[in-house]
Formats: sequence, C-alpha cells, structure tokens
Amino acid sequence: MEKVSIGTNATICPMPITLIGSIVNNLPNFMTVAFISRVNMAPPLISMALNKGSATRGAVLETRTFSVNFPTADMVEKADYCGIVSAKKIDKSGLFEVFYGSLPKAPMIRECPLSFECNVVETHDFKTHTCFIGEIVATHLDKSCLTDGKPDPEKINPLVLTMPDNRYWTLGKPVGSAWSAGKALIAK
Repeated sequence: MEKVSIGTNATICPMPITLIGSIVNNLPNFMTVAFISRVNMAPPLISMALNKGSATRGAVLETRTFSVNFPTADMVEKADYCGIVSAKKIDKSGLFEVFYGSLPKAPMIRECPLSFECNVVETHDFKTHTCFIGEIVATHLDKSCLTDGKPDPEKINPLVLTMPDNRYWTLGKPVGSAWSAGKALIAK
C-alpha cells in the first residue's frame, strides 16, 4: 500500500469524546475532552490532557479530582457545546442532571451511560496542555447498558472523534474478539 504524508494533526482514530466534570466557581462544570486514554490496569489509571488556558485544568489542579463522562451519540450538540464555550464566561451547571458518588468535587452526568470518578495521581506539563493521570476510584454504568453482565458498547452508543477532519462518529460493528482472533495464526 502506498503511504502519503498527512501532517502532524492526525490522531489514532477514533478518540472517545468525554465530558470532564469538575467544580468551577463552586458549580458543576463539564468540558469536552478527546485526549484521553486508559494507561494502567492495576491500579486502574486513565490519562487526559487539558489545555493550560481552560478553567477545568485549574479546577482539577485545585481539587485533585475529576469525573470522566461518556456521552452518547444523541448528546452530540451538548457535548460539542461544552467544548466550544468556556466556564470562564458561561455557566454550564444547568446543562445536565448532575449526580455525585464518593468524590464531592467530581460531578457526573446522569444522561451519560458511563462515568468514572478519579483522583489525580500525577501531572505532567507540556507546552500547551497538562497531562493528568487519574486513578479510577469508581465506575458508574446504566444498568440498561449491560449485556450478560458486561458493558455493551452498542448500548452505550459512545460518541467518538476523528482528526484532522474534526468529525464526530459512532462505533461500527465488532470484527473479532480480543486475545482470540489472532490464535488462528499461532498454528501456522
């Protein structure tokens, strides 16, 4: 296959769209973040990168807690809105029905089928962003999103992002089973 250069704004696609919950000006706030990934199994760690100019970054640095909420594809307008308006100018606290778990400074969104509560364990500053490593201390999933007792991605219906086209997508159909699909090559 012939390869072509597409510049440096490409990402591994797709990236999950998340709404990061924090407390800004004593109110629940949510910011759209796609720069996020699981980085460790035990303890369960997740990384996210927040722009240094965002109110959410300051809030997470102050409280050392945050939530990660996974909106559905049906929530695309609200999810996009949370990324294009700043808590420095706009109060987003009434946009969603908010709930709390064990971390009082990590508001979560009831409309999102999946939410994590996280404590910050490390930070790393880069030129434009701060990378936060958070330990997942609790996971909240809508019961309706389970199939055979496990989270069902089709029922969760997550919103994902591709770059550099900057478009939102949904997931497609599964194509194989992890730690199983490659076993056919072992015998060869």
